[in-house]
Amino acid sequence: MKTITTIKEMQAITAALKKKNTLGYVPTMGYLHEGHIQLIREARKANDIVVVSIFVNPLQFGPNEDFDSYPRDFERDGRICIEEGVDYIFYPSVEEMYPSPLSVKVLVQERTNVLCGESRPGHFDGVATVLTKLFHIIAPERVYMGMKDAQQVAVVSGLISDFHFPIELIPVATVREEDGLAKSSRNVHLSPEEREQAPILYQSLLQAKELTEAGETNPNAIISRMRNLIETKTSGTIDYIEIYSFPELRPIEKLEGKIIVALAVKFSKARLIDNLVLTVE
Repeated sequence: MKTITTIKEMQAITAALKKKNTLGYVPTMGYLHEGHIQLIREARKANDIVVVSIFVNPLQFGPNEDFDSYPRDFERDGRICIEEGVDYIFYPSVEEMYPSPLSVKVLVQERTNVLCGESRPGHFDGVATVLTKLFHIIAPERVYMGMKDAQQVAVVSGLISDFHFPIELIPVATVREEDGLAKSSRNVHLSPEEREQAPILYQSLLQAKELTEAGETNPNAIISRMRNLIETKTSGTIDYIEIYSFPELRPIEKLEGKIIVALAVKFSKARLIDNLVLTVE
């Protein structure tokens, strides 16, 4: 495995490799966990070369968010990548990616005025901008992203389609702890008491699934039941619980077709997100 820190070298390497190899790409902000490992393994199955980028992107953090405290441990990440057979890590500095103020940024028009996008204005603009740069630098055939952040998957699907990137987006199912909590780099910020409570988030999603299977078609009824469970069983503050069509992320009055049930809950030092994508007959 080789670590690359400059755009010029990464572009030269991938340009040469792509003449005879397929290239799978896993974009990350580091502090890798089992969710990232699953993405890497899926990429390893289907591609000759696997590239992982590790870059904590300042553009997707708001002024009061956790950019400075976001967990970082490159040595640990490197060991994981070696163990999982990654061929290249792209590990640029902020100065390498943004050497001067940007004259052009990507503005995401759809699929962002709900869920995390509503409470984090500009977040997905930052995600789309950095991924546009990374897609041009790495030029993969396939990119692998986790469904834990299903809104990000929906936004990136639109980015790839609208900008005609010759890239296949591979969504990978959320990886969970044994008690159901979605794997996240931010889980380390939970207190012991909050960590005990956190699996309630997934339990509320399973409750929503059970209700739809029992014939409930009113989104508000399901949201109310979920809200009650989270508020009575955890100390977290609900940011949102919402149900939309997927991947369009449009409001629906009746549950039918492919939908997403999504939530975000704030604990003292961590904001956790989770979701289920369901097909309602």
